[in-house]
Amino acid sequence: METKLQQTSTPEPFHILSFEGPDAYARAGGIASRVTGLAQALAEQGHPTSLWFVGDPNLPGQDQLGDVQLHRWCQWISAYHPAGAYDGEYGKVRDYSTSLPPHLLQALQADVARHGRAVVLAEEWHTADAVLHLDVLLRKAHLRDRVAVFWNANNTFGFNFLDWKRLNQAATITTVSRYMRMLMLPLGVDPLVIHNGLGSDSFKQPSASAVQQLRNVFAQRTLLTKVARWDPDKRWLLAIDTTANLKHVRARPLLVARGGLEAHEHEVLTRARQAGLRIEERKLVGPGEEGLVDSLQGLTDADVLLLRSHLDAPARAALFQAADAVLANSAHEPFGLVGLEAMAVGGLACTGVTGEDYAIAGQNALMLQQDDPSEFVRLFSALHNDQNANRAMRQAGLQTADRFAWAKVVSQQLLPHARPTRAFLWTETTEPAPHMTRSAPPPGRSQENRRPSSFSVFSGRRESGRQPGLPLPNWLTNSLNLNRRVSPA
Repeated sequence: METKLQQTSTPEPFHILSFEGPDAYARAGGIASRVTGLAQALAEQGHPTSLWFVGDPNLPGQDQLGDVQLHRWCQWISAYHPAGAYDGEYGKVRDYSTSLPPHLLQALQADVARHGRAVVLAEEWHTADAVLHLDVLLRKAHLRDRVAVFWNANNTFGFNFLDWKRLNQAATITTVSRYMRMLMLPLGVDPLVIHNGLGSDSFKQPSASAVQQLRNVFAQRTLLTKVARWDPDKRWLLAIDTTANLKHVRARPLLVARGGLEAHEHEVLTRARQAGLRIEERKLVGPGEEGLVDSLQGLTDADVLLLRSHLDAPARAALFQAADAVLANSAHEPFGLVGLEAMAVGGLACTGVTGEDYAIAGQNALMLQQDDPSEFVRLFSALHNDQNANRAMRQAGLQTADRFAWAKVVSQQLLPHARPTRAFLWTETTEPAPHMTRSAPPPGRSQENRRPSSFSVFSGRRESGRQPGLPLPNWLTNSLNLNRRVSPA
């Protein structure tokens, strides 16, 4: 008979350690979106989930976000550093790594007592010392085999601060793309790849009326958009050169740009002026789609529009879908969350060729490999002139984004690594495999003398009324006994 391999599972408690989090104070980049979406996905799947982050000093230290328990840390320091989670970051790193692990240990002791085990997920270099401290405390408390600890690298920031040998011993190291994994191999570690994901809010589609209004406003323009830090790696200069190239071929481009506070902005705007591009600045007159539509009226002469206010999720979704292309390409991109977010709302994503594991050239994205504006013009013009191919690429992007929903990343990529080795139960199916036929036992041999096809190799106990199978090889018996000693009771 055909057999299937089954594993039992119970919801393990998860604790996520991060500087960034859901507060406006703690939102500085993609990590905030990552940990918030990951925490919510774990909670929705029934896992008790806590997020320990450097939160707003004016909000409660203990709080709730849906089913996620929030622990705001370093608040006494943040009160003197109001600019955000990374304001005064070195003092916060010391406080976080010193004071948080003892409190987390108490929570883990309660989790182990109730659930048998727990999981800790730590993000970025800021939490590495906290992981080392926690590892020592868990060993002293004889709980190290009951708590799975992961440390994740979202970028190469802070790699020079890390003791890789100790960190590799204290935690399972992970990262967000195959590109990042290759960058980390020379450091003497062999990280697992667990991709970023998208939360449910990322899939909220903009209203058709808002998208149509934007397209009507720019009906005779080539509308491009780029949302990223002012960082040379984000290829802002290439975006400016691309806009200038499009203007030269009379494609009437408009680049809607939203950057950060970084100094590279000056170099980017200088390049734009040298290329003869007209620059205009706007602040959104209101939130959401309506505020965006109202703010983009009357831009007949501008080639580059700088948005000087926050672009919230509804406004960003409308802009991404209405734009002819979303320039999400970078020279160094650990994962490329903006490109995936553009896909999730029906935008046409242009990515680079580094960490964007989700992108497939010509199928769901335009992949730009060179620091040459003519590459985009060549690829985009062919697609722009074939509306069927344009729609097909946007549709493929939507399907790709769905495969990277946090719920699927958690169940397909994270949980298989976070769970311990469990008992394998071989159970027979009701129907034989298509290529097999049932046959009667040979003469003189009864059905009862045949080896049973259903047994538990972990316990050796009877399963479904059958006798245990033949003795296991010594190497497998020893392995299972080892797993039995370290697995939760």
